[in-house]
Amino acid sequence: MISYNKNDIISDLIITDMSNEGMGVGKTDGYTLFVKDAITGDVIDARITKVKKNYGYARVERIVKPSPERVTPRCAFARQCGGCQLQAMDYKAQLEFKQDKVRNALVRIGGFETGHIDRIMEPIIGMDDPWRYRNKAQYPIGTDKSGNPIAGFYAGRTHDIIANTDCVLGPPENKEILEVVLSHMKSHKIAAYDEKTGQGIVRHVLIRKGFVSGRIMVCLVVTKDKFAGQRELIEKLREVKGVCSISVSINSEKTNVIMGNEVHTLWGSDRITDTLLGKTFEISPLSFYQVNPVQVEKLYGTAIEYAALTGDEEVWDICCGIGTISLCMADKAKAVYGLEIVPEAIGDAKKNAALNNVDNVDFICAAAEEYLPAHKDEIKADVVVMDPPRKGMDEAALEAVVDIAPEKIVYVSCDPATLARDLKYLTGRGYELKRVRCTDMFCHTVSCETCVLLSKSGEA
Repeated sequence: MISYNKNDIISDLIITDMSNEGMGVGKTDGYTLFVKDAITGDVIDARITKVKKNYGYARVERIVKPSPERVTPRCAFARQCGGCQLQAMDYKAQLEFKQDKVRNALVRIGGFETGHIDRIMEPIIGMDDPWRYRNKAQYPIGTDKSGNPIAGFYAGRTHDIIANTDCVLGPPENKEILEVVLSHMKSHKIAAYDEKTGQGIVRHVLIRKGFVSGRIMVCLVVTKDKFAGQRELIEKLREVKGVCSISVSINSEKTNVIMGNEVHTLWGSDRITDTLLGKTFEISPLSFYQVNPVQVEKLYGTAIEYAALTGDEEVWDICCGIGTISLCMADKAKAVYGLEIVPEAIGDAKKNAALNNVDNVDFICAAAEEYLPAHKDEIKADVVVMDPPRKGMDEAALEAVVDIAPEKIVYVSCDPATLARDLKYLTGRGYELKRVRCTDMFCHTVSCETCVLLSKSGEA
């Protein structure tokens, strides 16, 4: 094998595959290169950026022959920004990439037979218009070389801000809001927070929009709750159509955690509302709520379809958050119990149940691995729904679910690797993988949501 060095140019490298992180994969003399911004089918000249023993990393120096799947990104900053890894790829090809990513994880990590996965895996649910779909964005605030305040997103794997107030994944109102904030900071000489020194005031701007209600929340993440011209800024933000909530989150810690623990409402409501599958949800600055309202209805619709509720079932929703899945399933179940370890989320879930006049749901603040074994004899779960964070389910929680022995398990996952790992555990303890379907919740990124159905072996 030829020895390679950093900054070597590899000419006419053929990209034959894509990594899970969205990098193009090509080989030269048996040496594998992972190339940022390259896609399957490209022929490129690549500059090596990092050398390992058996593989290396590179960037596109020149596109010799573009892939048939290559398109012009809508965003001018797509290559610099770390957010949209796949924007240069045709949307249909993006969906195929994500479907394959989940399929490969189930086979390689989960140990499932390829033929079985191909039989049960249903077509991925794409988005009709995969732009302007995000109902939440957190923009870091910084300073450019001329000393002017800027907002945008971090460049990939760095905390260097790419100045861009108009992300094409967010609603157009975001641009107007950010420009109001930046203009105010400049005219009142309000400093952006500096991560290195710990000095400055404005750290982030959080914007949330209810796509059905049209209501917009603006939360400034700042190091102190008072700053120059605060009342004037509130008045300017109130002029933006849809803005009905303005708040500050106080974060004076030297940390990369975005939100502080304190949130103070400066004007308007402390929450906004949105509608999901006919249910109304209240959303605060700290609430978890799925960022793509169009696709989340399709994802939860799949979960409801897989549960196949008749009205006689007891459903347990583990990692229930603010109760979105629980409340959406309540109309079709006898009783629903939501488990969540975060007290604030349980508080929001109870408020949302009251808001929707749902009286057959009970929300419990507890860890599944502790609560389920302690109440095993009382729980008569017919269906268990799990929607964990990226790290997947704790093995003790999975063991507790197996012990209460529901007929069906519906698992909603945002990470194919941890999904495959957890499915391997469950199918090794008496459950059979019956159905799999992906939903593209995060268009133009490498992320993908998956819903699966497991039944007790021998059950439909």
